[in-house]
Amino acid sequence: MNRTFLIGILLAFAGIAKVSAQTNEEENSLVYRGEVFATAASDHTPFWLVSNRYGLVPLEAGNGYLRAGLFYNHTFGKGFRWDAGFDIAAITPRYRNVMVQQAYAELGYKSLLLTVGSKEQYISLWDEQLSSGDMVLSNNARPIPEIKLSIPSYTVVPHTKGWLQLKGDFNVSRSFDNAYLESFVNERQTYVKDVLWHHKSLYFNIKDTRNHFPLSFEFGLQHGAQWGGTSTNPSIGKQPQSLSDFVRVVFGMSGGEGSTASDSINVLGNEYGSYDFRLSFTKSNWAAHAYHQRYFEDKSGTEFLNGHDGLWGFQLDLPEFSWLQKIVVELLETRNQTGPFHFIGFDHQAHPGIGGGADSYYNNGEYPTGLSYFNRGLGSPLITSPEYNKDGSLGFKNNRTHNLHFGLLGNLSTQVGYRLLFTSMEGWGQSYVPFLNKKEGLSGLCEISYQHHKLHGWVFTGMLSADKGDYYTKGIGGGLRITKRGILPINRKQ
Repeated sequence: MNRTFLIGILLAFAGIAKVSAQTNEEENSLVYRGEVFATAASDHTPFWLVSNRYGLVPLEAGNGYLRAGLFYNHTFGKGFRWDAGFDIAAITPRYRNVMVQQAYAELGYKSLLLTVGSKEQYISLWDEQLSSGDMVLSNNARPIPEIKLSIPSYTVVPHTKGWLQLKGDFNVSRSFDNAYLESFVNERQTYVKDVLWHHKSLYFNIKDTRNHFPLSFEFGLQHGAQWGGTSTNPSIGKQPQSLSDFVRVVFGMSGGEGSTASDSINVLGNEYGSYDFRLSFTKSNWAAHAYHQRYFEDKSGTEFLNGHDGLWGFQLDLPEFSWLQKIVVELLETRNQTGPFHFIGFDHQAHPGIGGGADSYYNNGEYPTGLSYFNRGLGSPLITSPEYNKDGSLGFKNNRTHNLHFGLLGNLSTQVGYRLLFTSMEGWGQSYVPFLNKKEGLSGLCEISYQHHKLHGWVFTGMLSADKGDYYTKGIGGGLRITKRGILPINRKQ
C-alpha cells in the first residue's frame, strides 16, 4: 500500500504544474504581526484555552506570552514566488521563556511549493477553528522544523475537464525538544533524542469546478513515521537513520542492520496514518459536509479491523446567516484498537482471531514520547498529551476514549464575532494499563472577538473556559488576546 501511495505522490508532483489555487493576501509586501495573550485560571489552564493553539499556551495557571513576527512574500518571473517568515514568542511560565515559533523560507513555482524551516500550517480537511482536531496532524503542537515539497492547494489534474483536483505533501523533519524532555522526565524515564519524522499525504477532490453540480467528494491518505534519533536507554542507543533507512521508512519496510527486534519484525520506526473522507453538498448560500477519518497504527488498522475507531463529523456552513455561520458536530472514538490484546504471533488455530490488537494509539515502545513534540500531542488533543503526566513519565496514558464535540461560529454584529466549543469526554486509559475507574469530563470555551473599522488590523479577543469532572483538573479560567497586523512600507526602485 505504501509503495503505491508513494508512486502516486511522485507522479502527481511531476505531472501537475498548472496554476495553483493558492493566493497571497498581500503580494510583494512585508507583513508584521504582534500579539499579546494572557490567562488566569483557578488551577491548570482549562483544556480549550490550551489545545489547538500550536503549542503556545502552557498548562500552568496564570500564563501569558508576547509574540512578534515578520513575513515577506514576493512573486517574480512566470509563476515563481518566494516567502519567508520569522516569529518569536516570550512565554511565561516555561522552562525557557523565549522561543522561535516560526522561521522558514519557501520557494514556489505555480502549484508546487518547497518549504524549509518551521511554519504553522494546517493541511487537514476538517475546520481549523471548530474541529476537535485532525488525528494525524492537527494544530495542537508547535511546528516541527522540516523540509517539505507540497501542492498545498487543490490543483486541477490535466485532461479531467476540471472534475478531478489533487493536493499533497512529502516531508522529513526533526525534533528539537531534547532540553525540554531532560527537564521534564523523572530519573527512571528514557527517551529518544533528535527524533526524525516523515509525513506524506495525497488527497483527491472530485468536484465540478464550474459549480453546476452541488455534490463533491474528497478522499485521501496520510502516512507518518517517527524514526532515527538516539535513545537514552544504552541498550537501544542510536537508531538507524541512513538514507537507506529513510527509504525503508518511506515505503513502510522492516528494519535492517542496527534496528531493534521489534522494528526488524514489523516496520522501521513508529508508523501511523489515516484514511480521510469528506462528502459535501454545496449551494450558493449554504453547504453541508459529512466526514470520517479512519486512523491506523499498523496493518490491522489499514485493513479497517479497528471497529468504529476514528473521527466522525458533520459540518454545516451558512455564510449568509451572519449570527450562525458554521456548526460542527463530531464523534471521536478510539476504544477498539483492534481488540485489547496483541496476539499476532500466536497459534491462530488454537487461538482464533484477527491478530494485532492493543494498538495503543500514539504510543510506541522504541519512542516513549509517542506522537508528541514538546510533550504536546501532534494529533487530536482529545487523546491526552504526555504534558499532563504528573509523575515525569512519557507517553499517552489515556488513549481509549469516547468523545462528543460541538462547535459554533458566527457574528453578533459587524464588529463582534464569537466561537463556542463544547466537548464531552470519557476515558478508559490504555488497553494494558486501564484506569481503575472510567474518567469523565466536560470542557467548554466561549470566545468573543471585537474589531473596529477605525482600528485597522487590531483584533481584541476575550475567552472564558472551564473543565468539569475528573478527566482534567476541575477549574475555570479566562483569557485576553490582542492582535495587531499590518503592512510595513518597503522602498522599491522605480
